[in-house]
Amino acid sequence: MKPKPNEQDVQLTDVPERVFWGDTHLHTANSADAFGYGNRLMPEDALRFARGEKVKSTTGIEAQLARPLDFLVISDHSAGLGGLNELYDAPRFLIRDPTMRRWHDLMHEGPQGSLKAMGELIRARLANKLPAQMSDPDPEKSAERLRSVWDDHISTVERYNEPGKFTAFLGFEYTLMNGGNNLHRNVIFRDGSDRVKTVVPLEEANYTSPEALWDYMDAYEKATGGRVLAIPHNGNLSNGLMWEMIAPGGGPMSAAYARRRATREPVVEITQIKGDSEAHPFLSPNDEFAGYGTEGWDLNNVLNSQPTKPGDYAGSYVREALKRGLAIEQRVGANPYKFGVIGSTDSHTSLATADENNFFGKSPVVEPSAHRATDAFVPGLDKVRMNWQSLASGYAAVWARGNTRAAIFDAIMKKEVYATTGPRMTVRVFGGWDFTESDLKGDWVHAGYKRGVPMGGTLLDAMPNARPRFIISALKDSRGANLDRVQVVKGWVDKAGRTQEKVFDVVWSDMAKRQPVSGKVPAVGDTVDLARASYRNTIGAPTLTTVWTDPDFDRSLRAFYYVRVLEIPTPTWVAYDAVKYRLTLPPSVRLKGQERAYTSPIWYSPS
Repeated sequence: MKPKPNEQDVQLTDVPERVFWGDTHLHTANSADAFGYGNRLMPEDALRFARGEKVKSTTGIEAQLARPLDFLVISDHSAGLGGLNELYDAPRFLIRDPTMRRWHDLMHEGPQGSLKAMGELIRARLANKLPAQMSDPDPEKSAERLRSVWDDHISTVERYNEPGKFTAFLGFEYTLMNGGNNLHRNVIFRDGSDRVKTVVPLEEANYTSPEALWDYMDAYEKATGGRVLAIPHNGNLSNGLMWEMIAPGGGPMSAAYARRRATREPVVEITQIKGDSEAHPFLSPNDEFAGYGTEGWDLNNVLNSQPTKPGDYAGSYVREALKRGLAIEQRVGANPYKFGVIGSTDSHTSLATADENNFFGKSPVVEPSAHRATDAFVPGLDKVRMNWQSLASGYAAVWARGNTRAAIFDAIMKKEVYATTGPRMTVRVFGGWDFTESDLKGDWVHAGYKRGVPMGGTLLDAMPNARPRFIISALKDSRGANLDRVQVVKGWVDKAGRTQEKVFDVVWSDMAKRQPVSGKVPAVGDTVDLARASYRNTIGAPTLTTVWTDPDFDRSLRAFYYVRVLEIPTPTWVAYDAVKYRLTLPPSVRLKGQERAYTSPIWYSPS
């Protein structure tokens, strides 16, 4: 067998020349909730699937991606890693606790029984009534189990990591929860087994802020010389706690805390299966495209244990967090929320699917079937969110110099990344002071790096009368829908210290005919045929490019700019199910929408 190349053997380009697609948030049967939901696929199955191989799902369906991914992070929960597997495999006569014996029996009944057991386990956790046997009264035995599962995981991931072809990262999910409010982080190591084997995943215990995780990351880097980052996700389910204006526990936020957070958490997950966290209509009433995939998810926290109030939204959505970061920076001199954005799936099936016509859902009980569209997401626990509200979203897009752990990790740290809700659109942005339309006729990528900054970068103080200019290029997914429009979302702090935002339509399909009315570009149209779950690319455009200048620029004010790219309307996964299984669905079910991409911002910072 030909040996795999080392990272040093992979030829890197001088600047990033291609975008790499991946998922940084995937769960296998080693996650307690995934196993409880019925998943029986292990990390090896997940890696094979991501590389493009055909696998059989937990429910026996053949599954395969139309196009393989370039990289994958299996982010199994650190809490109870491999624990429910152990309960499932345990001889029944050794299980003393009657509740645990009941869960053991339910899991052996199949996915529906497993889901019922998981619902009971979550309710017991919320009520602090977990069986004593589950608390691992023997710490030494618990540590041995964690070390064994982690070592097996590392070994599997290393076998599938193939520099230059497919990157398999080592990582885990730190499932921080504050009263059911989501403060989860996905942790990703830049390093291989030689360094990562020196630690085990950090369990969240009773912490209510991420600082214990950052301490763990500091200690790891100091001891090994390695690198590690954390990615917050699902701020939309945090009830305002993910991106607060104050420090955890109350009190003003310090510059030291702000700098530490920005360093440890360079990007956030803006879109995934549990809803989109970009913007909410309550916060952005003038943005007709705000609120993609928020229905149902904006009513309660992640465990449905604390209803969400309108006042919670500001700390729960990315656009508002970016604005808050500017305001905090103006006050203390450092921006805690100077982050880029990615998408990922948070699938608990081991299958990283984000295509509407190939969606395997959150867990095995909602893999393709005639009943999954209107089933409750977590029967017996979640009475708010229906499964049709789950998104077939999303993927992480990384502009890197090559397909290696180091190159992709470093690009994420630089925030040269973007998110999509699933389609593989190619999107690139550069900000500078002297770009012109003529740059698009030449080598605009090298010009962008030489005379400006890419997404994730910062433009420094402008010369008098200068305005920031942005080279923007968007190319449709080669197997997907045409593009409707490209928008620039700007946020800033005005002279009175208030945060502001504005959405600009900067280039769109059929510009000659679709003239703005009252400042708004008319809808692109709609070719969706729900009877066939299809659409036609007879509207929209395959590519949209422009050089855009901010018409409202004030060189004295801090600002950020990110790009949002919208496709023409297409069917949702529910529409494909409706045709396949001949379903009649309630009118409230969303059957079409405009999928999109979000880039990391470019910031402007005055002297």
